[in-house]
Amino acid sequence: MQSLIFTNDVTTAINRLVNSIDHNLTVWITDVNTARYAPADAHIITIDDGDERKTLETVTRVWDGLERHGATRHSLVINLGGGMVTDLGGFAAATFKRGMRFINVPTTLLGAVDAAVGGKTGFNYNGLKNEIGAFAPASDVIISTRYFDTLPVQEMKSGYAEVIKHAMLSDRKEFLRLLEHDFNAPIDHDNLLERLRRSVQVKVDIVARDPNEQGERKALNLGHTIGHALESLAMRHGKPVPHGYAVAWGLVTEAILSHLILKFPSEDVHLLGTFIRGNYRNFPFTCDDYNELLALMRHDKKSRDGEITCTLLTAIGDYRIHQTVTPDDVTAALDILRDILGV
Repeated sequence: MQSLIFTNDVTTAINRLVNSIDHNLTVWITDVNTARYAPADAHIITIDDGDERKTLETVTRVWDGLERHGATRHSLVINLGGGMVTDLGGFAAATFKRGMRFINVPTTLLGAVDAAVGGKTGFNYNGLKNEIGAFAPASDVIISTRYFDTLPVQEMKSGYAEVIKHAMLSDRKEFLRLLEHDFNAPIDHDNLLERLRRSVQVKVDIVARDPNEQGERKALNLGHTIGHALESLAMRHGKPVPHGYAVAWGLVTEAILSHLILKFPSEDVHLLGTFIRGNYRNFPFTCDDYNELLALMRHDKKSRDGEITCTLLTAIGDYRIHQTVTPDDVTAALDILRDILGV
């Protein structure tokens, strides 16, 4: 069972964990921005920042670093960074020597609420998000807001989209509360840590019931069939966008699909669309991109036999997995998305 620790005294939490674990060596995996948070005398493997670095080449560099530091199956890895670090570092640890114990310490909101929890690890391949990977949960995850004061507002918005997603899967009152957020206000660490606790618990509960994504866990893909396609399109065009921004646009699109197919309330589509339009920059795509987007959706891991499948909602907290949508459904929803965003 993966243990979750919510605290803003991260150093004490890490020291207690490390001292309680029987191991022969600790290796920290960081990126160029988070290396400064690791102990000065630690064994550190530092990788370049950015989702475009989430590649097999970087995984190989981490394996080389583990070999160089003398790591064994009895060693311990601490992944300190955003979702790219926990995804890629977790995969490297899970496969080196056929598996090492690792701890995730996410330093971004997106990493804390999504990538660090739930056991998915991997890297991008052939221009596709997380195409190669494995289910390999960290033994422990330390979730904190202490690193967020230094994050650009873009990073905070990126993670916040996943927080909204979890509320859409579970609790309308929380959904409405989240839509009142002001990204320009100073961070209220106690309030945000509580929002994280509630959000992560939604994911933990679903993952506990379906750890290997055979059924209900697919609910967590809400917003991602469309979002991943938009993210991949932007990457192919040399104009990458933050993952959470693509998820935000995907949430609006799949809320529209939910309204068209399952009568999801138009009021909630409007509330969500207004918040996303006001806080997330527009993604400039046109109807000329629709065929490419549809092809990306068909190739998505969540789709089956060439059909496009999404998680949709009948209402906030009432989700339906494995919902097949037609190309006409998708293009109609994309048209409405572009109207909402003012593209």
